Amino acid sequence: MFGLFVNTRKAQNVPKGVKWSMNHSIVKRISLAILISSIFLSPLVFAEQPYTKDLPYPKGEVSADEVAKQNYYVNQFHGFERYSIDKKGRSITVIVNRSKGKKPTTITVERHKNNDYTDGEVRSKEVAIFRSGKLRGTGMLIVDFEDNAKSQSYSIWLPALRKIRRFAEPAQDDAWGGTDFTFGDVILRKPKHETHELLGKETFNDCLGAMDVPKNQRSRYMKNLPEASCAPKGKEVYKLKSTTKFANWWYDYRISYIDTESFADYHTEYYKGGDKIKIIDRDWKPLGKDPRQVSWGYWYGKTLTTGHETWAIIPEEIVKYNHQDKNPGFWTESTLRKIRR
Repeated sequence: MFGLFVNTRKAQNVPKGVKWSMNHSIVKRISLAILISSIFLSPLVFAEQPYTKDLPYPKGEVSADEVAKQNYYVNQFHGFERYSIDKKGRSITVIVNRSKGKKPTTITVERHKNNDYTDGEVRSKEVAIFRSGKLRGTGMLIVDFEDNAKSQSYSIWLPALRKIRRFAEPAQDDAWGGTDFTFGDVILRKPKHETHELLGKETFNDCLGAMDVPKNQRSRYMKNLPEASCAPKGKEVYKLKSTTKFANWWYDYRISYIDTESFADYHTEYYKGGDKIKIIDRDWKPLGKDPRQVSWGYWYGKTLTTGHETWAIIPEEIVKYNHQDKNPGFWTESTLRKIRR
């Protein structure tokens, strides 16, 4: 998902450029918006060859680094010129959050990503619009650059102010507004930020996680929740261990189970001090001829130390790719100014 998330550990911090004279609720809204949309980066810099949108499909045996690069390519939808999770009638992406023992809350969002840039400067542009919940009417334009040393740029439309604010990218460990996903999980963590070790291949034998929400706790956005997906069961996967290069980080390493054909990651476990502290499951749906052209069906995350859960559900009927129903001008700040609250 493209981003969405205020870091519960840093929720009291005011983003750079925001003055304390602003209304406190607006400050909170800016913080939440920055960290709820973009699916970032500490001051460390790592040298690497630039990633390209046309990363070749590998032949023969692959290294751990190649598996990591291919997985990043899949997760960032670089196999498509354009990719959208749109809004169709009442169908929209729903993000469900639930603390242990509490009732779930929801946010809905649409997202539109354009990778079709050839100027050598812009890698992609993305527009995210929040349609319900605390961020209703908030929009974001996120620009990613070909230069890996250059930070992403964020333009945020704040409906309460009827203005756009611009910010640098968040930190990788910032959490999506109360969710179990960090900006690193969603978009900012690149293969260069970890060292990778291939632990071999195996058969994935489990179904993916999902949230069990009682019917009496379901809002109008939770009427058609999917069952837990067992689609990956029986698939051959790479078992990839990725150790962070960041010092004193929130995890030491993570182990991902990555499809050997599509390079989509089904299940990831995070470890700190030898203990498993978090899991993320991703349900993937095939779309195009290239096996790497896949789309999210849902994300499920759980922080094991607290029992907090997040479930982001993307209905199949709202997914569009390589479409031309929006002109290039859609990915500009003018689109944000047209958002209705």
